[in-house]
Amino acid sequence: MYRRILVPTDGSDIAQKAVRHAIAIAKLTGGELLSLYVIPNPSPGDIWDIWTPEENEKAKLFRKKFEENLRCMADRYLSEIKRASDEQGLRCECISVMADSPAEEIIRTAEEKGCDLIVMSSHGRGGIGAVLGSVTLKVLSKTKVPVLVCR
Repeated sequence: MYRRILVPTDGSDIAQKAVRHAIAIAKLTGGELLSLYVIPNPSPGDIWDIWTPEENEKAKLFRKKFEENLRCMADRYLSEIKRASDEQGLRCECISVMADSPAEEIIRTAEEKGCDLIVMSSHGRGGIGAVLGSVTLKVLSKTKVPVLVCR
């Protein structure tokens, strides 16, 4: 039934629960996983915009290092999912992408990659204490792909 399962992650403990569910479903259905980490795109007004034009090179260097660190973090989380999938004999494609809106990127990726299920956590790092996080709520309200929300 579910042949291609998208599992977005932010690396939080609750996202790891969603990963475990996605792996179990893929194992039962003979499906494959597509793991996604959306790196938040730094927006105007972020910390490196406080430098004066004379300090522009420092700002560029700071931004480059900041983005490298975010990509390393994404790679670490995705490699954990890949390892867990490999242990279960599942095919797993891992993608990290920088985007302005994690929810829109999750929806776009699911549609573009032909996913027939999205398995995600009820909230991520920023939504602790909420019934549903803002990213999950946006995905639920805008996607046509079925979504399994894990708590």
